[in-house]
Amino acid sequence: MSAIENVEIYPIISLLIFVIFFVGMFIWVITADKNYINHMKEMPFSDDHQKNSGYEKV
Repeated sequence: MSAIENVEIYPIISLLIFVIFFVGMFIWVITADKNYINHMKEMPFSDDHQKNSGYEKV
């Protein structure tokens, strides 16, 4: 790795990508519509989604 010029920039770029991604996800979670969150939360327990999904049932 020492033979690569400017190799010290790669960890900085990786850290920036990591931080930007998680800050973006945090902002999305805070600003997400509560009705959407509740709808997604109830989907595993609801049969309505399975009936309206259009997939064949086994």
